[in-house]
Amino acid sequence: MKIGIPQRRLAASTMLAAISVATLAACSGGGGEADTEGQSITVQTSDTLPDRLAAFEEIVAAFESESGIQVEVVGVEEDQFNQVLTSGAAAGELPDVIGSIGLTQVRTLGANDLANTQAVQEVVDALGEDTFSPRALELNRDGDELLAVPSESWAQLLYYRTDLFEEAGLAAPETYEDMLAAAEALDSPDIAGFVGATAPGDAFTQQTIEHVALGNGCEMVSEEGEILFDSPECVAALEFYGNLIGNYSVSGAQDVDTVRANYFAGEAAMFIWSTFVLDEMAGLRDDALPTCPECADNPAFLAENTGVVPAILGPDGGEPAQFGQITNWTITAEANAEASKQFVEYMMSDGYVDYLAIAPEGKVPVRFGTADSPTEYSDAWQTLPAGVDRKEPLENFYSGEVLEALQTGVDDLRLWGIPQGQGDLAGAALGELPIADAVAEVTSGGADPEAAARQAAETLQSIQDSLQ
Repeated sequence: MKIGIPQRRLAASTMLAAISVATLAACSGGGGEADTEGQSITVQTSDTLPDRLAAFEEIVAAFESESGIQVEVVGVEEDQFNQVLTSGAAAGELPDVIGSIGLTQVRTLGANDLANTQAVQEVVDALGEDTFSPRALELNRDGDELLAVPSESWAQLLYYRTDLFEEAGLAAPETYEDMLAAAEALDSPDIAGFVGATAPGDAFTQQTIEHVALGNGCEMVSEEGEILFDSPECVAALEFYGNLIGNYSVSGAQDVDTVRANYFAGEAAMFIWSTFVLDEMAGLRDDALPTCPECADNPAFLAENTGVVPAILGPDGGEPAQFGQITNWTITAEANAEASKQFVEYMMSDGYVDYLAIAPEGKVPVRFGTADSPTEYSDAWQTLPAGVDRKEPLENFYSGEVLEALQTGVDDLRLWGIPQGQGDLAGAALGELPIADAVAEVTSGGADPEAAARQAAETLQSIQDSLQ
């Protein structure tokens, strides 16, 4: 097994042109002999943190020993994915398998015919389509074609202090109305009713408002490519969030670190963060320890007194929704298809639990089990040790209700642009983050929600025009 970290830096603006040149050479689909022993494949991963990469290498080594297939592992930082893909496609040197990529990257591969959709479908057929989350498969489809094999998910969640809610006789904050009522009831000079991201130009701010707005029926774009962020549903979502921040939160721009720090200090009743905070809230990571007064005697106090709401419902939304991400495996158009299929099948079966164990708090299974044991993987996930400096299963800290909510939350997963087939726009918008800027304008008092939504929509339209 070889390890490589590419350092290519090709300008993103040349991506589509370069890929188009390479597509004719790439779309043949590859395909190898049924007897794959002694063959080799290249596997690219975006899981490049040293401890995670080392754990992945151990799983790969076990696959090599079992299959006789040699694997070269290539780590590529997520923000370098497009540049590396562009140069690889142009040179006819795509990896055989690409893993740990989100739905936007999957759509980029699909839009440029760089995924071997037949091989991907054959992997899912071999594993059993009904062993996967239907929603995870749906989000990876382009029409009738499956672009990638869904592997695991992480989600944005609304976390709340169950002890404070119970003392005040408040219901779980599942709707806009619930959240406002709780924020008003619990806000005090010592505790903010709510903390959430407001920093401009910050992806975490967009993820937070996307989580809130989706439940109000707010979409960024239609299937026809019409920009929708200036819709009444989106304006109402911005107004609601501005009300929460302006009247029941802390002062100053808030980012991913300060939002967590405020809740960990016991100075907020609610906050929005991803599932990656779960191990930290349990006191398992030294550089992000809870500091609330009760936490001095019991580092897990907050974990034991925190509930989660996966999906939020707004007054204009038809059903609750939440923001999150599915991470996936795909087989490229140039791949040694037979050897690649064996590898992905292994990662989703014999190697699956070990792979989830790399970071259980952010790798929630979307393949729940096998035909013979339908909950094998979801049951095992609950027992996996999470954490960095100390490791313990999440079930030691969180209730069964919380863990079940994490696993079933994928059913309500929504993302702007992906279901509409507008993945290119969704990806490009993350470069300029006009929606995060709209949130900052509203929460700082710089613009009213309607004007901020209109400005964001105009910028999104300009981004859309540049892609055509």
